Amino acid sequence: MLDRWKRRDFIAAALAGSYQVAFAAGTPPVILVVGDSLSAEYGLKRGEGWVALLEKRLAGQKIAATVVNASISGDTTSGGRSRLAPLLAQHKPSIVIIELGGNDALRGLPVQMTEDNLTAMVVASQQARAKVLLVGMQMPPNYGADYTRRFAAMYAKVAGTHKTGLVPFLLKGVGDVADPLSMFQADRIHPKALAHPVMLDNVWPELKKLLK
Repeated sequence: MLDRWKRRDFIAAALAGSYQVAFAAGTPPVILVVGDSLSAEYGLKRGEGWVALLEKRLAGQKIAATVVNASISGDTTSGGRSRLAPLLAQHKPSIVIIELGGNDALRGLPVQMTEDNLTAMVVASQQARAKVLLVGMQMPPNYGADYTRRFAAMYAKVAGTHKTGLVPFLLKGVGDVADPLSMFQADRIHPKALAHPVMLDNVWPELKKLLK
């Protein structure tokens, strides 16, 4: 009996050691950001966008993670959906941040089409064993009360159905302040560099939950 217990303890210790070695040798998790110009540093110097600031925050807090910014200015949810599969295969992310939809609205695309594309991206990411953080956008009132309501609700609907993380409005504290024009570039669409730390602060609490 004693010999059996010794053998069992030895095997357990060996397995525990194996797990520790595997953990120590593991590569840092990859955070894949699939977005549009709001995440692609449009009109900014390199390193001023919220994704670049995210990398600095992770390093400052000693959180081992690699950030891959696959954002493209002007991209729509259709574009993101079409290029997501190879990104998942190449980078094997642990977390996928989806920041898309604003350009769909600017082009007047149906909300249902945008919802379908976001849903497909979420499902594909989850099937690749990645956690998902959906980053929402809101449209100004001149788009019409019904459209703006349905567009904003779409993100919460997709996130709730598929149990993802959710940032309801990336531009909270940027596009809804007393003088929003002070936060935007001359085109009145793309935020200035001073707005991007605010944008990161909107994303960070929800992302941190997924990092745990």
